[in-house]
Amino acid sequence: MHLNTLNSYTNKRKKRLGRGIGSGKGKTSGRGHKGQKSRSGVAIKSFEGGQMPLYRRLPKRGFVKHDKDKLVAIINLSKIQEIIDNKKITSSNVINLTSLQKSKVISQKYKRLKLLGSGDIKIKLDAEVFSVSKSAKSKIEKLGGKVLLTKK
Repeated sequence: MHLNTLNSYTNKRKKRLGRGIGSGKGKTSGRGHKGQKSRSGVAIKSFEGGQMPLYRRLPKRGFVKHDKDKLVAIINLSKIQEIIDNKKITSSNVINLTSLQKSKVISQKYKRLKLLGSGDIKIKLDAEVFSVSKSAKSKIEKLGGKVLLTKK
């Protein structure tokens, strides 16, 4: 066999469907009888001919927590001192979630308040919070203030 003896025409003609019984693909044109797949214009969604579909080949990712009622605002002592210095809140008031929300320091979406001990505080104050760090509690009590824990 040599290159010059090869036929240039090696492609088989595509079999024409629905051209009579003698053509070998007449009547139902190889689609079988009835059913969704025998009709025109139908592709079964995400079916890839038995191959595992793309949406099942990819890994499942992520999880969304739906704890909107447990949104906790975190605030440091340094921020509270800054708020008092700017006279948004007076130190005579009890510092709690509602007072911080009214002065627009904390967003309305938060349901709980946590107090952390970063920074220093210079004035005696009372705080009503959901939770407090040990350092924040000791700094407030050192100046003669009180920390009340709420269960809301």
